Amino acid sequence: MGSNSGPPSGKPKLAPFAEVHPFRLTEPPNARWKVGDGLSNTSLGKKWKNDEKQGWKTWEMAKTSPSDATQILNSTVIPRPIAFVSTLSTENSPNLAPFRYDLCLVSYNPPIISVSFRLAPRQPKNTRDNILATKEFVVNLISEPFIEAANETSVEAPANVSEWDVSGLTQESSVHVKPPRVKESAVSLECELFHSQDIFPDGIMVPSATLILGRVKYVHVRNSVLQPDGLRADPAKLRPTSRIGGQTYARLGEGFDLKRPEWSCVKQVLRAKL
Repeated sequence: MGSNSGPPSGKPKLAPFAEVHPFRLTEPPNARWKVGDGLSNTSLGKKWKNDEKQGWKTWEMAKTSPSDATQILNSTVIPRPIAFVSTLSTENSPNLAPFRYDLCLVSYNPPIISVSFRLAPRQPKNTRDNILATKEFVVNLISEPFIEAANETSVEAPANVSEWDVSGLTQESSVHVKPPRVKESAVSLECELFHSQDIFPDGIMVPSATLILGRVKYVHVRNSVLQPDGLRADPAKLRPTSRIGGQTYARLGEGFDLKRPEWSCVKQVLRAKL
């Protein structure tokens, strides 16, 4: 790849990437919010309420083209964790690819995650096929220091080209499954296929997507990103990335705590209001 001397003609100049970008906790949007208050009575809440005057645009999805549906959903159901999946083919050829569709925790007991694949006739999904054939895969979480390398593995390269070579990332042996994990990843989840489900458009017998459920057998977390309790990851050290539509990725900058309400307290407030 050649050097990038600047933004393409006609596009605004982008600010340089700030390597020092510490994660910090702030107050919630309305620290004075009380049970039953609804929309926050802050300047942000008032503006949000005022924006209702602009109305809503509504799409009936059965009458919306797949390309338009992709744009709508990809830019609204955000942020989405990226499934960076390592697999092996039945011939032991390694494959590594990121997927913008949902990586979700489904269950803690047993530990189950989901990964979904959009299918297109001209874009075979080797990762999906490998999982269905070998029943094994590794999900590696992507952090800022190697986001470019991870993104590069999405290239539609010929079958004889390894995404590992394209990215320059390092294969590390897994404990339980055959596919390697990404050594640069701070978190890797070794998985066995738990269940798969093809999804079909209305009236069409060719699937448009496949949902994969994986049972997590081993979790690897770098010691350097763990909190002092040795159990939870520190988001400031993990530096996770996500997708927010189009070609745009997002980083984690701020967060705020909201305590889960206790019914005994909520009940008293509601009784007092009634």
